[in-house]
Amino acid sequence: MTENELSGEERAALEGQLERLREEHRDLDAAIEALRQAGQADQLQVQRLKKRKLVLRDRLQQLEDALTPDIIA
Repeated sequence: MTENELSGEERAALEGQLERLREEHRDLDAAIEALRQAGQADQLQVQRLKKRKLVLRDRLQQLEDALTPDIIA
């Protein structure tokens, strides 16, 4: 195992975190849609939720990259 490889424990922790963030991302989608459907779309609140979604998307990408092994072609 090289220094850049993850141990089984580290991989499991990252996968757990990844799943939690995916769930939070889905929940934010649902919350934004619920606000729109209810006609109570406070633009500031929607904007904050969307910004949180973007932060989550970036973190998801970082975790997915960490879990994907580097392949030297």
